[in-house]
Amino acid sequence: MYLSYHIPAPKGTRLPLPRSGTRTAAKIAVDKGEHLTYHMRTIKKEQVVSMPNMLNCTLCYIEDPQGRYLMLHRVKKKNDVNHDKWIGIGGKFEDGESPEECICREVKEETGLTLTDYRFRGLVTFVSDLCPTEYIHVFTATGYTGELIECDEGDLAWVDKHRLGELPLWEGDYLFLRLLEDPDQPFFSMKICYNGDKLASASLGGVPIDF
Repeated sequence: MYLSYHIPAPKGTRLPLPRSGTRTAAKIAVDKGEHLTYHMRTIKKEQVVSMPNMLNCTLCYIEDPQGRYLMLHRVKKKNDVNHDKWIGIGGKFEDGESPEECICREVKEETGLTLTDYRFRGLVTFVSDLCPTEYIHVFTATGYTGELIECDEGDLAWVDKHRLGELPLWEGDYLFLRLLEDPDQPFFSMKICYNGDKLASASLGGVPIDF
């Protein structure tokens, strides 16, 4: 069923379409100079095309003067895809946040530390058959203030960078952790794909890499 209505407007004006939440489709059908005519058609729920389910999150490797990274052993959350793995500090974007705002907030919430010197180092596209695709904005930090607090997502620990290989990490993490130590990689884009928790493929700058 179609409904039509007229809106007074100067010739050539383009009016915004209704928000998707109204479940209607609209188009400018006629431009009559003084009026624009919209035709509205109700769309059934099953006809609405959903946007891909993708997440943006941040991940930070905070380094202390002894050359150790602050790592989080994820052992406290139920149904956690990261369960029992060691990861850096970070989390999901809140609405309207920039990567920098997100990482500063997440670090404060999870560790009690306030970042004072940090760098945006890379973007990791994390594809898995266990969870939605994530775009991980990777940071490093060498400046911070405050004291560590207890984290409700796991146990925090300072770990020597050279001993990270002894910990149960996601396999792809080893790949981009090496890039963080490479002076020839000031910024990188990496894609890592998993079947379960097994790394299936990886690419750097769109070029497949061995692992």
